[in-house]
Amino acid sequence: MQTLAFWRNVERFMRAGRRRYGPMFTVRVFPWGTVVVITEAEMIRSVFTGDPELWRAGESYEMLAPLIGERSLVLLDGAEHMQVRRRMLPPFHGEAVRCHEQAIAAIAAAEVQSWPYGVPFELTERMRAITLEVMLQRVIGTAEPQRLGVLRTALAQAVQLQPRLLLMWALPALARIDPWRAYNARLQHAKDLLREEIVRRRADPQLNERSDVLSLLIGAEELDESSLLDQLTTLLLAGHDTTTTALVWALERLVRHPRALARAREDDAYLDAVIKETLRLRPVLPAVTRRASRPVQLGGYQLAAGVTVMPCTLLAHLSPEHYSDPEVFRPERFLEGEGAGYTWIPFGGGPQRCIGATFAMSEMRIVLRTVLTDAELLPDRARGEAIRNEHVTLVPSRGGRVLRTGAPRTGERSQPR
Repeated sequence: MQTLAFWRNVERFMRAGRRRYGPMFTVRVFPWGTVVVITEAEMIRSVFTGDPELWRAGESYEMLAPLIGERSLVLLDGAEHMQVRRRMLPPFHGEAVRCHEQAIAAIAAAEVQSWPYGVPFELTERMRAITLEVMLQRVIGTAEPQRLGVLRTALAQAVQLQPRLLLMWALPALARIDPWRAYNARLQHAKDLLREEIVRRRADPQLNERSDVLSLLIGAEELDESSLLDQLTTLLLAGHDTTTTALVWALERLVRHPRALARAREDDAYLDAVIKETLRLRPVLPAVTRRASRPVQLGGYQLAAGVTVMPCTLLAHLSPEHYSDPEVFRPERFLEGEGAGYTWIPFGGGPQRCIGATFAMSEMRIVLRTVLTDAELLPDRARGEAIRNEHVTLVPSRGGRVLRTGAPRTGERSQPR
């Protein structure tokens, strides 16, 4: 019963657990088994900054191996994780991220130009188109038009994960029957194309002149083909989907808060605060997990080896101890000093913090700035969209439906595609 309640509506499940049991409570949820949920910042900090050999993130996500690959950074722990992370880090920080800004803005502007006027449409597919194109052009670095078209089709099909497909990772026998077999075939086709791209890129005489993430990783000569494939697959299936959802939530909130929207259009610091407030109030991932490798004391309780601990991002972000009016969308709080330390954890924390966090924040900033500059949007209804579970993420229940106002510029479409 707890498993069904968790996967049906994790927000309701978590809120009910905290109301009934307090800031730390135990549940049994498939596929982890016994799970200890923690919601207080200090307790979460102790897990994230604790011994990585004790708090093993990779082991707690082992059911994802058939999807993202056994050598994915997400599934590694300890020294192996740190070694691969160190090798992957350079393309995701500093100038390596800034060099993508103009290209991302151009991708976003081209997509916005195709949006219809005067009829409601869902932002989810529009944001997905942008983030997929960023993945293709700036992460994978594909430029040849024909090759780009083939990859675009294959990767778009690979990222179409349905909630029931999650069962395949926990119950591998399902992979032999549809719809799981059909999805596996689509995923394998996408991986085959990515592997071909890795081989082609290694042979590129201009490799050292390229700035895309894949070329930088290959140029460093520290990851073999198998590891590169698993990291690319992870970026595609995890990074692409989460950034898409965060962008939709940001616009879903902004169109219902016109003063915030107007200020974000003019003030980059405030736009950053909007992104942070969106990730606080509507975290894409409601929680993360760590598995205790040995008995440990936490929050005054003795936990057995093998227990999964689940720092709950959703509830930590709604703490009245750390946030004034925590249920209210108020970006100003991040300009006033709220959100410090482990009270704001949309990207996790500690050694396992999302390696693409800087890239994702930059991409969201550029895409939102472009959308706010190039389009006037209104909500299709006043009431905000509810939170809905979609596999492991929390998405707007109606896909972020908006209405574009104004008149088309020269060359723009006035009707839906």
